[in-house]
Amino acid sequence: MKIKINRNTIWAEAFVNELVSSGIKYASLSPGSRNTPLTLAFASNKKIKSFVNVDERSSGFFALGLAKSINSPVVIVCTSGTATAELYPAIIEAYQQRVPLIICTADRPAELRGRGANQTINQNNLYKNHIRWFYDAGLPEPFLKDIIKLKAAAKLAVNKCNIIAKGPVHINFPFKKPFEPNTITDEIDERHLIFKEENLNNDKILSGKKVIKYSNRSWFKNIYSLITSKVKGIIICGPGNFNKDFIKECNNLSIRLGYPIFADGTSQFRFGIHNKSNIVSNYDALLRSSNFSKKIQPEVILQFGRTVTSKGLETFLKSCPAERYMINDYGDWFDPAEQAKAAYKSDPHQFCKQMNNVLELNKFKRELTEWQSFIFNAENKSSKIRDNIINKSSSLNECRIIEEILEIAPKGTNIMLSNSMPIRDFDYFASIKNKVINVYNNRGASGIDGITSTAFGISAVSSKPTILLTGDLAFYYDLNALLISQKIKTSLTIILLNNNGGGIFEVLPISNYGKIFKDYFVVPHKLNFSKLVNAYNGKFYSVKNWKHFHKLLDQGLKNKYMTVLEVKTDAVKSLKLRRKFWDKVNISFFEN
Repeated sequence: MKIKINRNTIWAEAFVNELVSSGIKYASLSPGSRNTPLTLAFASNKKIKSFVNVDERSSGFFALGLAKSINSPVVIVCTSGTATAELYPAIIEAYQQRVPLIICTADRPAELRGRGANQTINQNNLYKNHIRWFYDAGLPEPFLKDIIKLKAAAKLAVNKCNIIAKGPVHINFPFKKPFEPNTITDEIDERHLIFKEENLNNDKILSGKKVIKYSNRSWFKNIYSLITSKVKGIIICGPGNFNKDFIKECNNLSIRLGYPIFADGTSQFRFGIHNKSNIVSNYDALLRSSNFSKKIQPEVILQFGRTVTSKGLETFLKSCPAERYMINDYGDWFDPAEQAKAAYKSDPHQFCKQMNNVLELNKFKRELTEWQSFIFNAENKSSKIRDNIINKSSSLNECRIIEEILEIAPKGTNIMLSNSMPIRDFDYFASIKNKVINVYNNRGASGIDGITSTAFGISAVSSKPTILLTGDLAFYYDLNALLISQKIKTSLTIILLNNNGGGIFEVLPISNYGKIFKDYFVVPHKLNFSKLVNAYNGKFYSVKNWKHFHKLLDQGLKNKYMTVLEVKTDAVKSLKLRRKFWDKVNISFFEN
């Protein structure tokens, strides 16, 4: 039987149906003309939740936040031309952090490139330096063999971005007009179409990884021999979305070996209900003392997670003679210090679990050594100094606010940290808590673009309250994200640290260059953020003191809309407070 169809419509629907059958649940769409077939296909599919974001750059980072929150692929759809370039910052961040995104860009037919056609650029493998896979879908063809090929590409996109290579993948979709479903392009035999999902072996492919017996591998045996023969060892847990199973096994490994865990503030190790007896959180302050660095000198280091936030630890690693091995899912090389021996591709949870099994089988467990005791005593003393200097400071500042947030935030709270000083201060001052806190960051490329959009993405699919700790420049840079608050009903509390621009530069040598520093680096903006927030129907409050902050944050976390708490700080005074803490740690322990 002959039927009338729009080939763009059936093409886009076949693709979206395959994504859904493979387990995709969320998409972030930006309005446009050329992407009409894709937009309609996503919007009409009841098995997928589609969010609409007018600004493509914001849409990309919003999708990034969604994917971080659910730890699963999210689709981004945009029109052709420069709209595709607006997605690039979020794609770079996803690539660096291995966040699974499926980028679907609409395009003009290839023959229009270089012909002066409107809104036409070369989109062929546009993001080639920062994606895990690219596929050009070609112009839609309404025939069985072509649709099977497209569906296979959809399935492969999910598999590539979530399991094989993990990270963003890009599919380019050329379309010719007409785009709307009620406009007819073809009259074909119904048998040429295929929509029965079972005929294409559509098993969901978001199931994860298979267990590998690492204990049978030579490198695993070499590490076992090393850690059982070397008494002085450290486990570094850098930034990572680590789950409780890995945290438990890593803690057990730490205790068996007698190796302290240097836990980055964004590693999730400092929070939750688990053994924290071996966790060191003040290592950045401790490593600023040359005497401490000389005394601890480990012989072996096991590193899980990404590159650490702490500049002090990174500097220490540059001159540390220890044999250091990086262990992560894809064997990524996280070593700016260029001193690591090797990076091994291994699921961190399975590595620790199997290592613990071998250690237990051989009845291996070290007693507490004098070397360990020295490190743990230093941790305890520096924590007391931190509490006395930072957490008892009276005026509003960028340091104490970390502890205030952690005290007030209820169990399960999501905390998104902006780059520049917020994430550094969190690493410096976030103390160990028996409370589940989920920490997020855009530390892959460490840009300030898209921070607020990412936080909205995290909050959009979470039943728990979300806090964004951000600076004034990062907030200004992503103002378009505030429109999201009118599109979705979600609880996002933004703590806006306003030091009138460029607080990060105060810690850099350029701060000694007087007028040039003020005119070209700090660049005071003197913006009235309350008017900007009110324009997006958000609730804005200016914090007066710590008691006022407690009240406003507690109230904001209960709201179902965007709340902005502006905390005006002095970047110079905050820097002096940090240095006072570091100097006191140094003098109290190690300097004569």
